[in-house]
Parts: sequence; C-alpha cells; structure tokens
Amino acid sequence: MLKPEGHRPNDNDAPTGPTVTGIARVDKRTKDLAKRIEPGEIAVIDHVDLDTVATESLIAAGVAAVVNASACISGRYPNAGPLLLPTAGVPVVDGVGADVMTAINDGDQIVVEGGRVLRDGREVASGTRQDMDSFETVLKEARSNMGDELQRFAENTLNYIQREGHLLIDEPDIPDIPVDFRDRHVLVVVRGVDYKRDLDLLRRSGYLKEQRPLLVGVDGGADALLEMGHKPDVIVGDMDSVSPAALRSGAALVVHAYADGRAPGAKLLDEMGLEYSVFASTGTSEDIAMLAAFERGASLIVAVGTHSSMVDFLDKGRAGMASTFLVRMKVGPILVDAKGVNRLYDSRVRKRDLLLLVVAAAFTLAIISYVSEPIRLVVRGLLLSVR
Repeated sequence: MLKPEGHRPNDNDAPTGPTVTGIARVDKRTKDLAKRIEPGEIAVIDHVDLDTVATESLIAAGVAAVVNASACISGRYPNAGPLLLPTAGVPVVDGVGADVMTAINDGDQIVVEGGRVLRDGREVASGTRQDMDSFETVLKEARSNMGDELQRFAENTLNYIQREGHLLIDEPDIPDIPVDFRDRHVLVVVRGVDYKRDLDLLRRSGYLKEQRPLLVGVDGGADALLEMGHKPDVIVGDMDSVSPAALRSGAALVVHAYADGRAPGAKLLDEMGLEYSVFASTGTSEDIAMLAAFERGASLIVAVGTHSSMVDFLDKGRAGMASTFLVRMKVGPILVDAKGVNRLYDSRVRKRDLLLLVVAAAFTLAIISYVSEPIRLVVRGLLLSVR
C-alpha cells in the first residue's frame, strides 16, 4: 500500500498509546463528519494537513480517536492544528492510505491498537501512531520548508492577479442586498480559529452593545452569532453549513456562486422557499462578504475568525486563497481584526477607578457638610435625637 506524503514508517520508537474501541464514522469532508459524529466514536477521515478549525470541531464533537488516510502534518508548512489532538488526549493514527475509506464502512466497530486499525480482529489499515513528540518532530521539519511553500503561494498569487487583478481596481458586481451598510460598522463572523473567544471578547468589551454593528455571518458564522443571542443581519456563503434556524432568522441571504454563475447553495433555499441574492466570485465566501461591505460604504469592517496570517492562508489549502490576499489589500483601510478592536475598545470600568470615584464623592460630601450651615443643623438634630 502506498503511503501519502509526510508519512513516517512505524518503527520500534513509534508511540503506541492506549487501545481504543468504538464505532467508526467515515467521511472525506471533516467538517461534515464533525456534525454527525457522536462522543466516543472514531473519526475516519482523509484530510492532509488537518487544519486547526477542523481539529477543534472533532475535539468539540468528543471523538475517541482519529484515523487519517493522509498525513495530519505533511511537512509543507508548519501546520500546528493537529497538536490539539494529543493535547486533548485524542489518539491519532495517520498516513494509513486511501484504501481505509472503503475498507471501513460507516458504523463498523473498529479497534485502534498502536498504529494498527482492526475490524473483527483483522487488520484493515496501519499507519503512524502520533503523539505530541512525533508531531513536533514533523512540525520542526515543516518550518524549514516554509520558504518553498511561500514561493508557491507567491507564484499562485501573481497568476491570480493576472487573471483577476480587476478586483483591486474595478467595482465588482455586487447584488442588491436589502440592508444598508453605509457608514456602519460591519462585523464579519467566520467559524475560524478562536472565533468563540473573539466574539466573547467583543461582547465583554462593550463593543457590540454600544456600537451595534451590522452582523454578517459567513456560512456557519451565522449560527455562531445565534449561539451568542444575536440575530445576523446578513448571511453569506454556499449555505452548506448553515442551520435551518439561521436561514429562517430573517437575515438577508446572499448565495456564493461560482464565476460561471452556478450556485449549488441556491437549491436548498429554493426548497425552503426563501428569498436570496446571488454573488458570483472566484474567491471565498468571506471575501465576498468583505467586498460587499466595502463597496456598500461600510465605515469599518471587524473580522472574527477570518484568515489573517500566512499560516491561515496555507491552512485553507486552495488556490483561491490568493483572492483572499487581494481582497484584504483592497479593503485594508477599513479592516481590523476583532482582537485589535478588543484591545483598543474597552468600556469597562476598572475597580480602581470606581473606588477613586467613591472616595472623591465622599470627600466632596464631607466638605459640603462642613461649610454648609443648614446641613450642620440637620446633622446636629439627628445626633440629638439619637441621644
């Protein structure tokens, strides 16, 4: 069986770890599997360079173990997402080969023993049993490869500019969206890295309550807003990871279509009888959300969970991420990350300031009482009544 790139053969020094038995859930799309897997079940995936968001979704679902046909860290770039699995105590076997996706059926009971995967006592796949040390070793090697990966990304970006450079200078064909963006703060929420923490920081800082930004959920970001008790004003995406509750929340719906106009997400909305607009673009859904806000006159775009670093771009692992780079160049003057907003915008009253205010008020009242004859008479009367 051929092993994928990044696979490290088993040897005597390879980690073993505890044996895990559970029901297998098999899916090539990790984000889809994370929605249906139950706590204690074993995820069987084919996901090279398992990104942070996908890893977090598996951990949140309560997986007992992860079997990956591909390498969780291929070595192309320093992808630290898979390190979350051993940190959370989730056993990992990767590089078992693509045959595992057909050798194991969804619902089979399997056993993960060292680097072997067994069904009915028979080995159906084998790979590398990973732990924190083995992942760190591959990650160290990946850091030395970063230059080559950056060069490939730069070449892809230049090629994209040649084809789609008009995005930087032309006004894109924005569909009619029944929401007024002009002179508003726009909060664009993507279910990306640290999105929950960033939303919570914005809530606790007082920004959401005082500025009341226009809320734009990108696919599952709409449900993230609902979970916080905020109704999205606009939902943008291909609609494959948005709950029916979010779609029926009353938000304006914008379906992300391919450049040729095909919009697979429109079928679901047609079946639900919901009205929507279509935005055709070669970029990502978060790109068109930011472009719509920018072109419709937003005064500030605050990004939650979006791609902001080079590793974020490489994590996404698609040629279209070049468009994300270009879009950020265009909307850059009004784009800020939620973490930065929280640091700059903090309306909470510190305990020290509150104490000083109380002391100052008490001191002022004492002075007024001392110089005011009517107040002194009242105080004397009260003292005499007590006696």
